[in-house]
Amino acid sequence: MSRLVDIFKTKNKRRLKRTAKVDLRIPVHLAVIMDGNGRWARKRGLPRTAGHRAGAENLENVCEACIEQGIQYLTVYAFSTENWSRPTEEIDTLMDLFIEFIHRFDTKMAREGIRLRFSGDLAGLPAHLQSTISHAEENSRHRDRLQLIIALNYGGRRELAQACRKLAEQVRSGKIEPDTIDENLVRSALYLPDVPDPDLIIRPSGEQRLSNFLIWQSAYSEFWFSDVLWPDFNREHLLAALEAYTMRDRRFGGLKQI
Repeated sequence: MSRLVDIFKTKNKRRLKRTAKVDLRIPVHLAVIMDGNGRWARKRGLPRTAGHRAGAENLENVCEACIEQGIQYLTVYAFSTENWSRPTEEIDTLMDLFIEFIHRFDTKMAREGIRLRFSGDLAGLPAHLQSTISHAEENSRHRDRLQLIIALNYGGRRELAQACRKLAEQVRSGKIEPDTIDENLVRSALYLPDVPDPDLIIRPSGEQRLSNFLIWQSAYSEFWFSDVLWPDFNREHLLAALEAYTMRDRRFGGLKQI
């Protein structure tokens, strides 16, 4: 009997530990690799495009949760430079879905104070999508509750390569000297140099890699992985990630303060 009582006490302690209120440390900048849309659709016998649509709709919910928690920047990985290798029909659907999302979500973003920005090689996108992006960024520039940054046609290696070319042009034109190039100058040549590095990067779907996402910016980011597929990622999952982040000891290469 005493053994059963000990087991019950142990289980109850674990349950209390999981449900106890935690004073969360909120990241300034959260980044999310929105992964698992295709698998979510396949599990339900639906086309992959249905998974992408469900993932886009879920982004609205996650934005609300980020605002509730006081997160200031949310960067989401929506379409990589490598995604062009997917079937043409899927790519075309995605491009149309991005435009649809921007238009349909605009009223809600305005009401919630969400500023919309984009990061990536935008010149490589279809002209009608570029136009929509330009209008959305300008139209939301004054909003200040949350900056939603959509990484579109984004690749970390391409971003660094383009930054190198930009700095090389400045050297050639005599604006800077090669020996003045430091980390700050490299940052200034990135897509969005004013955005702080992500404190926490979340990747759902069971994969545990960056996949060419924010290579420079993630040098000291914390990571949180989950098996849940992106369309099913909800407030509870976000809070679990924030709780895990709260427990991390971020020293940035230094020693723990005693």
